[in-house]
Amino acid sequence: MPMRPHDGPTVTSRDRARPAMGRCALLASLFAGLALLSNAAVAEGIRAAVFDLDFVDTSQEGASGKAREDEAVRLAMVGDTLRRMLAERGITIVDITPSRAKISRLRRSPAVNGCDLDLARELGADLAVTGFVQKVSNLILNINVIIRAARDGQALRGGSVDIRGNTDESWGRGNSYLVRNRLFDPPLQLPAP
Repeated sequence: MPMRPHDGPTVTSRDRARPAMGRCALLASLFAGLALLSNAAVAEGIRAAVFDLDFVDTSQEGASGKAREDEAVRLAMVGDTLRRMLAERGITIVDITPSRAKISRLRRSPAVNGCDLDLARELGADLAVTGFVQKVSNLILNINVIIRAARDGQALRGGSVDIRGNTDESWGRGNSYLVRNRLFDPPLQLPAP
């Protein structure tokens, strides 16, 4: 018996859509790659002084005025991750070691009274990056970062993210979210002089 056209394998609209979905996925990944390259190209040549983040404990444990040892380790981890993620976006991270003696003489954070801007300029940086982690309780914390132009103090970006849980994982995820979704979307550019 001869085959009629409709006796063969049935081709559904779903089958026809599969190659198109593959092309869409390929295009999406291509555009994502180009976006990362353009972010790095925009940021290329920008130098940032990323100062250590402060810890503000407004919880009931906060009477000591200092971070616990595990929180101090997490605070350093957030600062290191912030530096790494900025560098991944093409920003040159300047070494703040030459300013450590001046920073230690300050009673408060370098961000107070614009000291961060003076220090960033002394270090040859275009940006001053400061921030703090506020502990409301062991369940509720928030990470706050601001990026300012060292030249004039103009706030270029800033963001805050609430995290739940006082763990390495929650601090790391919060920091990653903050950088990706608050500090670099859209890509960072220096203002014209």
